Amino acid sequence: MPIVTLKPGHVRPVWSGHPWVFAQAIARIEGGAVAGDEVTVVDPHGTILGRGLYTPRSAIPVRLFTRDDSPIDGAVFRRRIERALAHRRELGLPSAAAGHETDAFRLVHAEGDGLPSLIIDMFADVAVVQLNTIGVKLREGVVFDALQATLAPRAIIDRTPAMQAKMEGFTPGVGVVRGDTGVDALRFHERGLRYEIPLSLTQKTGFYFDQRALRARIEQLARGRRVLDAYSFVGSFAMAAARGGATEVVAVDESAIAIEIGAECARINGLSDRIKHVREDAKQAFQDASTRGGFDLVICDPPKLAPSRGAKDGALGAYARLASAACRATKPGGVLVFCSCSSAVSLDDLTRALALGARDARMSAMVFDRHFQGGDHPVPAAFPEGLYLKALIARVDAI
Repeated sequence: MPIVTLKPGHVRPVWSGHPWVFAQAIARIEGGAVAGDEVTVVDPHGTILGRGLYTPRSAIPVRLFTRDDSPIDGAVFRRRIERALAHRRELGLPSAAAGHETDAFRLVHAEGDGLPSLIIDMFADVAVVQLNTIGVKLREGVVFDALQATLAPRAIIDRTPAMQAKMEGFTPGVGVVRGDTGVDALRFHERGLRYEIPLSLTQKTGFYFDQRALRARIEQLARGRRVLDAYSFVGSFAMAAARGGATEVVAVDESAIAIEIGAECARINGLSDRIKHVREDAKQAFQDASTRGGFDLVICDPPKLAPSRGAKDGALGAYARLASAACRATKPGGVLVFCSCSSAVSLDDLTRALALGARDARMSAMVFDRHFQGGDHPVPAAFPEGLYLKALIARVDAI
């Protein structure tokens, strides 16, 4: 078993439960470890801190799976998946409650469920996986066996990002890797709304379950309001707003296929007469809204602007500019929902960006609600990087 020895002064985070071993924390690696190997991590005195999977030439060479000298085998994957499912059931997922039927959720949230770099999303009876490191990729058979033993999905679909696989040095699977090869779409319910998302739409695993609670909050806020859903993807916020009693909803996205699928989902749910789907750049949509007096409720949920810590400074300026445009698109006295999915951007960072953006727009923003990723995206207490999603809900007024 290769051994990874940590430097003095770098032990405490790992000892307290942080699942990552950073490259700068490593004193030496003995035993000829190669990509994907299981390694033992020890402190400078040789005390075992756990076992993890090794990725050479990475800023995070080791991700820990166990906290003792026990092996990372099929039993570990099965126990962790079973535990993750039990946690979701405690949260009420899946749910058969009338009007709130939900049969889609995140089953495994990587480090949050003790399986670093592994993502599993359930879409009714179809599982979508992302195997984001070479170590987990080499154990995909074990992962699939454990998943089938726990939930017996009709099909397992691999949607590991190609760029991530390239960085890790492997070729990702494509499409259905086990089960019914006839699956052509993800068909599921969330909070009583039906979705049909063709596999040709390759965004993430196919949907954003992490915003479920925020969608419910927007549904509460939308009654009697004109709503702009920017970066709408398939219009899940837009449908929530329409069902909540919005007088008008405009869903904007640059992707033609996302707009097309969003319009079809609205039709399936009987909401197409209340939502206008527009293919347009969100910033242009904000500018257009500003010249026309603004919307009562504006949702700004952009893609990740800070993919790494090194990109944070530039991203904060981008968030401030975006906040300024979104504030201008909001009618004075209206509500702005401002989101970030970048783990490098803290809640304080996002709040400051909103304050600066509002000031630039000659407006004020009073935050009255905050949201984070849902309970099916858990975060270990020792892993602050795991809290990636933040949303501010603010009342916007003229100064």
